[in-house]
Amino acid sequence: MVNQQGTGATKSIAEAIAESGDTEHVPVTFDSCDHVEGPFFHGTRATFMDGDLIVPGHPSNYHDGRVANHVYFAALLEPAVWAAELATALAGDEERGRIYVVEPTGPFEDDPNVTDKRFPGNVTRSYRTRDAVRVVEEVEAWDGHAPEVLQGMLDNLARLRAQGLDVIED
Repeated sequence: MVNQQGTGATKSIAEAIAESGDTEHVPVTFDSCDHVEGPFFHGTRATFMDGDLIVPGHPSNYHDGRVANHVYFAALLEPAVWAAELATALAGDEERGRIYVVEPTGPFEDDPNVTDKRFPGNVTRSYRTRDAVRVVEEVEAWDGHAPEVLQGMLDNLARLRAQGLDVIED
């Protein structure tokens, strides 16, 4: 089992930013992704079982009426926590989101929605694929963000939407 408290815990985004320092980012592309090691995490409001495939082509968790052309995942747990929390909050779902350890079944690339947007490189180690990812196991022990932190993120997303700046490159 991978969790935040025990063996297999991953760095936070803040720790990854601090460690990135002057490190040069080597872009991860569909043609050059074999060097990236997991574990990988996917956050969502959907329920999956071990062995299930998560595939593109489903409605986006973040934009009504939009179909996701990619499956998104990260090598840090915290981006998956954000994904799970935002997916449930934006859907008005009172239940806790879900986080899964996943393994990509095909090539993947840096997620252009975070790579070089706020920080140089891909410090969140976030990726996307056009292929399925296989669910390995559910991460049951994870800490969500404080309600006021989550609300701050939701307020920021609402502000971006109002300004027409909540663009997702998919």
